[in-house]
Amino acid sequence: MSIEFAYPLAAEITRNVDAALTEDIGPGDLTASLVPGDRQAQATVISREPGVLCGTAWFDACVHRLDPAAIVTWQAADGDRIAADQLLCTIDGNGRALLTAERSALNFLQLLSAVASKVRIYADAIAGTGAQVVDTRKTLPGLRIAQKYAVRAGGGGNHRLALWDAILIKENHIHAAGGIAQAMAAAQKVASTAADRCQFIQVEVESLAELRQALDAGAKMILLDNFTPELMRQAVAINTGRAVLEASGNVSLETIRGIAETGVDRISVGALTKDVKALDLSMRFIG
Repeated sequence: MSIEFAYPLAAEITRNVDAALTEDIGPGDLTASLVPGDRQAQATVISREPGVLCGTAWFDACVHRLDPAAIVTWQAADGDRIAADQLLCTIDGNGRALLTAERSALNFLQLLSAVASKVRIYADAIAGTGAQVVDTRKTLPGLRIAQKYAVRAGGGGNHRLALWDAILIKENHIHAAGGIAQAMAAAQKVASTAADRCQFIQVEVESLAELRQALDAGAKMILLDNFTPELMRQAVAINTGRAVLEASGNVSLETIRGIAETGVDRISVGALTKDVKALDLSMRFIG
């Protein structure tokens, strides 16, 4: 399936793979040297549990860094739902290279598939409500872009990538600026000087009174921090479509449907990228 993603991936994949292989191989793979250097081999990757596939480009890059002539043939694509015991790909290449690449390649595939799989569960839970589940900056260090891509593969949306591409005015910013109106005015000035990269200005509010202040200040995106479902419904009624409303705080799979049904536009969930269990995938040599 085609996955829309706002940020370039090629350079990021190269950076991720360089770091992973350098960390794992160091001055050389001692165990792989047991295999004759000219031996060709074939391997398969199989899923051991259902989920959503993601990370094929990272997997390919790990393999091709060590054997540029290797052939990886995928039977599924990023974003596809996969079943237990499904054949995902076959790899034909140099035996030593495949053995050395195996762990790093699988690490990327298992992690990113885990994120995509978790997002798909949350997205399915709110299907038909009109709300979208989105990620946060609570990502694994060095793998933020990769994980945010996986969120898209799982059917979710992306919040800001980092501190440089959007403005999120939180409690401490409001306090330091002297109020919501003052913080919004300052943010608009900053955004005008960084219009080439500032995607949006969002204000975090903790009460309906602060919501009204944010709307009066011209906010077009508002984060409802730890609102109860009843307060969210009231916020939606007050907002009347003027701003994009995002719910945040204490969101779980058990509560997300009720939150979505209040009428908010987005629901951010940090657990999508920080509380993940690797999808069970297995690579086996068959020839």
